Amino acid sequence: MKILFIIPAIGKKENEKYIGTWKMEPLTVATLKALTPSSIETYFFDDRIENINYDLDIDLVSISVETYTARRAYTIADKFKEKGKTVILGGYHVQAIPEEAQEHADSILIGNAESIWQEMLNDFSNNQLKKYYKGTNKFTNIIPDRSIFQGKKYLPLSLIETGRGCPNKCEFCSITSFYEHTYIPRPIEYIISEIKQIKPKMIFFVDDNICANKAHLKELCRQLIPLKISWTSQAALSVAEDDELLELMAKSGCKNILIGLESMDERNLDQMNKSWNYKLGETDKLLNKIHKFGISIYATFLFGFDFDNPENFRKTIDFSLKHKFFYAAFNHLLPFPGTPLYERLKNSNRLLYEKWWLKDNYKYGDIPYSPVATNHIELRDFCANARREFFSIKNIIKRGIAQFFRNKDLFLLMIFFSQNLNLRKEIDEKLNLPVGQGLDGTIYK
Repeated sequence: MKILFIIPAIGKKENEKYIGTWKMEPLTVATLKALTPSSIETYFFDDRIENINYDLDIDLVSISVETYTARRAYTIADKFKEKGKTVILGGYHVQAIPEEAQEHADSILIGNAESIWQEMLNDFSNNQLKKYYKGTNKFTNIIPDRSIFQGKKYLPLSLIETGRGCPNKCEFCSITSFYEHTYIPRPIEYIISEIKQIKPKMIFFVDDNICANKAHLKELCRQLIPLKISWTSQAALSVAEDDELLELMAKSGCKNILIGLESMDERNLDQMNKSWNYKLGETDKLLNKIHKFGISIYATFLFGFDFDNPENFRKTIDFSLKHKFFYAAFNHLLPFPGTPLYERLKNSNRLLYEKWWLKDNYKYGDIPYSPVATNHIELRDFCANARREFFSIKNIIKRGIAQFFRNKDLFLLMIFFSQNLNLRKEIDEKLNLPVGQGLDGTIYK
């Protein structure tokens, strides 16, 4: 048997360089590779960095689907099906809208693959492939097989899971919906064993909220200290409540943490079910405390909630420049299928098109719903202008100086300047980028 794994790209034309700074190893593919018996030949195409060979001699095609890449994924799947290949689709988008994905696949996989991948392969071998497979979200002691990445150019960053899900109920978040507002910690011995095997220089713990279980994170940090690694992850602002935790994180090699601040307006935070963000205390003090421990911050903001207006926009930029964040993201709100936000906008008739990810000519930056306190053009332009100001050369230099005095790690400073300059370059390149592309590079019609 021969299996081909595919990661689709957003808005990529065939034979053209893909726009995207964050080209990280896709952990899902390495996990599937580890789950696949050595007797089965495996191949892998990452649409973000290479072209797909549709004439490859394979039996089964496995494609990971996200909402942003759904249309591209379906086109790739249809092309392989036309050639008589069997296609299986999985990923968060497939779980959100299984009936849509089923139209382009011989089988779909819901949930995490560890518990059912071997069953699916056996069924395929015996010509008994089912239309639907559902895995559990529990961890097994599987070390992802990163040999499948050989020869591919990714960021020098190893991705590792320490847990899955998040107990919070932010209405816009597809991850918390996927895991039904729960957090499943990975056994620490599994994590340490994986780190020792791959011996990475820099780790990205891919959890959506690594501090969801603080006792688990503290013990992990204690065991990380003697390994002398550097790491980054994503966390809630509540990480700043615990000085002991911050100290352990810093000692264990935490260099940067992504925190979803989302909005400077408490009414917006109430609406998105994230009022706990401001109830923790004064945000300035909490952020300053994180910086005091030498940990940098990647702050993310969402615009398009009902109380957003030009005053909030300006306040957010000034706030970000004042704190001199390592990075900051100024994104417009997107209603992802399967989230409470999507249902709220749909039920109030504010979605301009229900399946925006499949809409003809839908482009990066387009607003697929009706905002309340602003209009589509203002919202789109604000996000772009906020990025331009934050990533201006002047502000990159100012933030770089602050970064050096915050943490005198020269390797981290090199990452700061290289990635900030890349992000600056991509601001206008990504605007109006078609989310879906035809196989010949034409925009979908």
